[in-house]
This record gives sequence, structure tokens and C-alpha cells, in this order.
Amino acid sequence: MIAKKWISALLTAAVMTAALAGCGGQAVPEETAAGQTLAAAAEEKPEPVEVKAGVFYYYGQDAFISKLQDSVNTALEEAGIAYENYDAGNDQETQISSSRVCDLAAQAEIPVIFFNRAVESGGGEGVVLGGYENVALVISDPAEAGHLQGQMIGRYVADHYDEVDLNDDDVITYAMFKGEAENQDAVLRTASAVEDANQVLAEEERQELVYFDPDNSDRYQLDLNGTWSAKAAEEYMRTNLQLYTEADGNMIELIICNNDDMAEGCIRALQEQGYNTADSQVRIPVFGVDGIDSSLALIGDGLMTGTVKQDTGAIAACIALLAGNVHNGLELTAGTESYKKDTEHGLDNLIYIPYGDTVTVQDEEE
Repeated sequence: MIAKKWISALLTAAVMTAALAGCGGQAVPEETAAGQTLAAAAEEKPEPVEVKAGVFYYYGQDAFISKLQDSVNTALEEAGIAYENYDAGNDQETQISSSRVCDLAAQAEIPVIFFNRAVESGGGEGVVLGGYENVALVISDPAEAGHLQGQMIGRYVADHYDEVDLNDDDVITYAMFKGEAENQDAVLRTASAVEDANQVLAEEERQELVYFDPDNSDRYQLDLNGTWSAKAAEEYMRTNLQLYTEADGNMIELIICNNDDMAEGCIRALQEQGYNTADSQVRIPVFGVDGIDSSLALIGDGLMTGTVKQDTGAIAACIALLAGNVHNGLELTAGTESYKKDTEHGLDNLIYIPYGDTVTVQDEEE
């Protein structure tokens, strides 16, 4: 094993990222008895490099990020990669841009693996991932969660339309909790969830979903702190329930959240008003994304309606594969041919991890 190298990381702004990096040693060419150089032999069988990973998270208190961190820890340990975790605590001053991360890493000849959040906004594909060597991104397809969630919502509402339509006006009014304003996951989930749900309802000859607040042209509520937090959603929902009531006939009848944390916050606000408890006769459907354990338990108890599982194990396994490539002196993306890539933009280093199953109350009942 050659001299020790470090897989290091630098945190980017406004995205959940981790970076793992390292650099392999290069042999000095010498003629061998067979006429080959040692460098050529090294290309055939690279020499292992001892590495250490610095893994950076934007906010470890987020329930999904905590679950993902556990999965990454396990995968790196199983791969024999030493690591150290860092948490920015959602402090913008602690984070720097993805381009700056790559600039610094390139100067130090350190590969970088981003994960979980896009490092490029729509229209800017390839600026970072195509502009630097030894950089990769492991991410679930941002649009896929919205499509899966929308289809799940549409199917559930179609199957329970009269039950969900609390004021019997043949229209289902919904609330939407987005998360961050410009985050690609939040943007695409917000758009796709309602569009796909409405498509299912149209096929069933039902009315489209209608946003509960006609004065809100955005048709969503936003966590201004950018943490996708249960607290923000709970506070919004508590106010919503004071202004829009079942007694007045304009009750919010469906809640869509871009993650499970916000869904759980909404459920707490509903429970304060007597909804979505073990004893309540009326339960407002609440849908999330991520499949964290606490939300799966709520679905099992019939208090939350559905979620889309994000496969933390598969994300972590891919990260460990890339880190292992660094350890073994291989190309960063070696062995990733079976993964879906961003072929549209020619980015072989943008690796998509499929979402897992959707889970609903109906599944639990079956």
C-alpha cells in the first residue's frame, strides 16, 4: 500500500452535500524484464491507496439526513473506508458554493463526491459536473418523487373521493408545503405531485385538486428557513386551520408535503383540532416523501396517509463504491455502468438512484 492520502470534503451552499476525495499515486516508469513499464502494469492493476473520508451534511437534525448519515456510515465501514462526519447545522456561513468546493479540491488533487442534493440548477447542467475532473454526484431523480407521490395521491383520492370531500362540494381542496424555494427537489416535487394527481383524477372523471387559498398564486407554503422543517409546517397549518374550517365549509381536505418531516408537523397541528388521532372520526389525508421510520409508523397507525421511500441504502452503497474506487486507484466512476445517468446532458458522473416503493394506508390495510 502506497503513501496515505485523504478523502476530504468542503461544504457547499444551499445544497445537502458530502464530498469524498482522494488521489492515487503514480509509479515511475521503469523497464521490466518483459519490456513493459511499471506504469503500464500499474494501469492494469492499480495499487491501493489508504484514504479517509470527510463527510459533510448541511443539517444533521433533519430526520431524513440523519437516516442517510447512518446508511453512509455503515456502507463506508463495510467498504473499509475511514471517515469523519461534519454537520453545518444549517448555518449558511459554514457552507460554500459547489464551484468553490471543486476549485479547492482540484488544487489539492482531491476527488469530490456530492450526494443527495443537486449542485446545479435547471439550465446550468454541466457547469460543475462537466467542468471539473474527479467529481461525481449521487442523487435520487428529483422529478421521480413528485411523479410517484402524485400518482399515489391521485389513486388514493379517486378511491376515497366522497370520504375526502368533507364539504360535499365535489372539489378537493389541498395545502402544499414546498420546503426550499429554489431547491430542485422541492421545485419538481411541487409541480409533479399536483399535475400527476390531477391526471389520475381526470381519468376517473373527477374534478382537479384546488389550492385552498385563492389569494396565493404560488399555490404552496414555504419554509423560510430552508430546513423543510416540521416546526414551520406545523405553524403554517395551525394558522390555516384557524382561517379555513370545516364549519365554514372551506376546510383543507388534503395535505401534500415535499418531505415527511413537514408532513409530521402538519399532523401535529391537525391533532390539536381533533383530526388524525386514534379516536377521531375525521382524518385529513397527509402525504410526504422520504419514508423515515416515524412516518412509516404513523402510516401503520392510520394517522398519515402515504409517503415515497427514498432508498438511503442504495445511495450509501453507490457513495461507498465511488470511495472504494479512490481507495483502489481506479477511475472515480468505475463500475457504475448499471446505474441510470444523465445522458441528456452527457454527464456520466451524475448518477441517479431510484426511489423505493410508495407506502399508503391502503397498503397497510391490505
